[in-house]
Amino acid sequence: MLKLESYREILSQAIDKEVEAYVFYESVQEKVKDANLKALFRELAEEEKQHRKILEGYLSGKTGELHFDESKDYKVSSTFERPQPTTDMKPLDGLKYAIKREEDAMEMYGQFAELSTDPAQKQVFTELAKMERGHKARLEDLYTEMAFVEAW
Repeated sequence: MLKLESYREILSQAIDKEVEAYVFYESVQEKVKDANLKALFRELAEEEKQHRKILEGYLSGKTGELHFDESKDYKVSSTFERPQPTTDMKPLDGLKYAIKREEDAMEMYGQFAELSTDPAQKQVFTELAKMERGHKARLEDLYTEMAFVEAW
């Protein structure tokens, strides 16, 4: 059974993950030459920065108190042991890494939404999960275009 302090720790770790994603997308967008890729990674970086601000609002109490069902175990912690990204990854490996990160974030926010007892908080986490799902879908589309160019 998790206590509110455990949720606060997990939110703090989620903020760290959003910062890591921001730094990764920023560094990638600085290195890619393709204008469309550059714009995509810049946009993803800005969205991750907004996610961090939302989470920081909950953590600081400015957004309101946290309302989670403390009797459930959401098993999100398994996503926290991730390798550090490198900016010299090959493009397809970088996309695979980014897709996996977005998938992890999507699942984490979905579980936060499921465990939220406050309707407004539940809606925030549901929306964050949707945004991460959208990021994942965009990256997957890009990956399939790059990985399977011979299909066209």
